[in-house]
Amino acid sequence: AMETLLRAYVRETGTRVPPAGEEVVLDLPTSGIRLAVPVRHRSATGWHRFAEPWVVVPGDGRRLPADTALVAAAVIRETTLGRGAPPHLGGDAVARVLNSARRTAVHIERRRAEGPEDRAPTPFLEAEQALLLGHPFHPAPKSREESSEGELEAYSPELRGSFRLHWFAAHPDIVAGESADGRPVAGLLRPLAAGVRLPDGMLPVPAHPWQAREVLLRTEVAELVDAGLLRPLGPCGPDWWPTSSVRTVYRPDAEVMLKLSLGMRITNSRRNNLRSEMRLGVRAARLLAAGPAAWLRAEHPEFSILRDHAWVSVGTGEPETGLETALRDNPFHGGARNGLCVAGLLAERTGPGDGTPPRYRAWLAKAVEHTARTHAIGPAEASERWLARYLEVLAVPLIRLQARYGIALEPHHQNTLVALGEDGLPCAGWYRDSQGYYVAASYAERVERLLPGAADGLELVFDDAFVDERVAYYLGINNLLGLVGAFGALGLAEEEALLGVVRERLERLRTTEPGARNLLALLLDAPVLRCKGNYLTCVDGLDELIGDVH
Repeated sequence: AMETLLRAYVRETGTRVPPAGEEVVLDLPTSGIRLAVPVRHRSATGWHRFAEPWVVVPGDGRRLPADTALVAAAVIRETTLGRGAPPHLGGDAVARVLNSARRTAVHIERRRAEGPEDRAPTPFLEAEQALLLGHPFHPAPKSREESSEGELEAYSPELRGSFRLHWFAAHPDIVAGESADGRPVAGLLRPLAAGVRLPDGMLPVPAHPWQAREVLLRTEVAELVDAGLLRPLGPCGPDWWPTSSVRTVYRPDAEVMLKLSLGMRITNSRRNNLRSEMRLGVRAARLLAAGPAAWLRAEHPEFSILRDHAWVSVGTGEPETGLETALRDNPFHGGARNGLCVAGLLAERTGPGDGTPPRYRAWLAKAVEHTARTHAIGPAEASERWLARYLEVLAVPLIRLQARYGIALEPHHQNTLVALGEDGLPCAGWYRDSQGYYVAASYAERVERLLPGAADGLELVFDDAFVDERVAYYLGINNLLGLVGAFGALGLAEEEALLGVVRERLERLRTTEPGARNLLALLLDAPVLRCKGNYLTCVDGLDELIGDVH
């Protein structure tokens, strides 16, 4: 917990990190504290590894061990008071850091107690359940407030939780929604509602069980219930499994995944679905179907985009009622090959609890060892080959899609998936998520010709420079530099050599894709790249899903 906190803090404050074996010294004058943080691994991409910090006592230089609560309180106080804000404004952020640490401890303890039989039913779900520690550059990656321990048992992918959906019966007059191909959403939901006893003439609407309890307290929903237009039916049907995002749920036998609304605060945001986001997902599905999807299949058959192709809700007005659900493609049902969440591939594993390490520190380490053994090469060369294939199945299609159509996405590690071939190398890639779609303004007319009205009523078209900045962070910093950093932090290869692999492929793209010229110039030539501030967002208590996209 302290490592992720400090990793985010040094990135967002520009603190220099010395080589391994030395210490980062953090002077925190607003608290009168000096922290000495031993460096175990210095990363060229920021994925540093730290040992437990010490408080250096003024005057005599004695060192006292620093726990998570002290470190969190001291650095967050430095950030609030250092910017002229009252110190109490950081209290909520400190609480979230500690909540995340407590949740992480539970995840590790539970995994250490597992036996060989305690596995997910599919490799896809195993990767979704692998994120015991969470985002490596977030101060509170596993904070989940407002839920009881019993609820978190069922709702947490790290605890291999599962639960039945809570169903509502809704009168057709209050059901809202749409699908990309024009089919009624109720027809798409009926196969999922098998076993749900619906009153005559009513339509099924699913909800997360935590959300189902909360929405009944909302005035508009309570009025619909009182009027007999909405009836809570309770939990019904088979279990669904939460994926790494917690609110998106999966069943191995279902043809869709469901992105449920979930008002629980997770990391920085309450995960309520916004109707604008869901409309964006459907519009993006239609836009892709108007030409870009066929181009991708022809040029990059190994890459696909999982569409959020339909949504449903209840309510007679425009504001969300909390019962908004999106339907997402599930190509991994019925024994099909499994896409593995990249964040899950990189997630560190725990040993059995007796002090011995796990056989493989991460799924990535296992894959690289398999590649090295299959091709009779060393782990460093296997890592370079792995990264080169990853670029081809994931990064290159995304960059070319933007260069040809101006359509840009937010491919961070949790939003990207890969399949591994028999030699352990990536052989296919996927992108998922309806929130992260952008169209560069210089392509707006072309997009309008592809799909008339594509941007009507939606935040979809943005200045080219803004789009490039977002892609430079999500694809460049979070995804590619994050992957390189993971290789280095896991001890698989030298980061500088892997950065050379990335640079060489992007340089070749620069010669063949003039439409990506500005994005690639940013990634390859800019001395500084703008970065999402997870630490400052947490300290300031911002909900990143609400407000202006800028």
